[in-house]
Amino acid sequence: MQMQTAYETVLGTRRTDRPVASDYIRHMIEGFHEMHGDRRAGDDPSVIAGVGRLCGMPVTVIGIEKGKDVRDKIRRNFGSAHPEGYRKALRLMKQAEKFRRPVLCLVDTAGAFCGIDAEEHGAGQAIAESLAEMMALRTPILSLIIGEGGSGGAIGLAAANEVWMMEGAYYSVISPESCANILWKDASRAADAADSLKLTAKDLLSLGIIEKILPENFPKTEELSNGVVPAPFMRTLSQELRARLEVLSSMDEEVLLDARYEKFRRVGRDL
Repeated sequence: MQMQTAYETVLGTRRTDRPVASDYIRHMIEGFHEMHGDRRAGDDPSVIAGVGRLCGMPVTVIGIEKGKDVRDKIRRNFGSAHPEGYRKALRLMKQAEKFRRPVLCLVDTAGAFCGIDAEEHGAGQAIAESLAEMMALRTPILSLIIGEGGSGGAIGLAAANEVWMMEGAYYSVISPESCANILWKDASRAADAADSLKLTAKDLLSLGIIEKILPENFPKTEELSNGVVPAPFMRTLSQELRARLEVLSSMDEEVLLDARYEKFRRVGRDL
């Protein structure tokens, strides 16, 4: 079988039948109760946040949601979150810290919304606050990149103790199309940009930016279809996530914070 190129991986994350955050939550989180609002300006449907149980373990779950059908995608702003979404996420993280619940983030976004109203509502500040507070949060955080991991919109929910990626996901400071436009004034060179950005799960694991790759080797009869992931895969993923969160939860708080800090200090050290 011919190996998939980096840009083919990017295009694969944009398939309309690829599972979104709500699919993972529905299959993995028992008794999920969604919470709304940032307690400042409003609620952002692009971010789903709430509490539930992961294989019996109480967790706070925060997911960037692209939506399912056209109407839902428009309501969710195609997964491009507003500042209210990041402030809602941070509110739920601080609540998780108070009740000593681990945090699971599901990342799938081309990037945060960059419209005028988002800027007026403090988009940059909201993401910066999220990063700063996540680095100091005194409870375990595990982020799973399930599709697109684009720019600050993704890292705003990925300043975690560990970052895992689906095999078919990507994680990058910029989209290949935007990168090609900036470097060569030619968006048609997006494939060249994707190769240079080292944005695939395999690349990022070798660079020490993520900790684990989750294979998507589903049987052909059960391959990603209408956003449905095979039940055995979801059960295995749930068990792996719970096991890792249990290990992180057993760590001393100061050790947990130091490990999170050191994880990001190591990035690029050996390049």
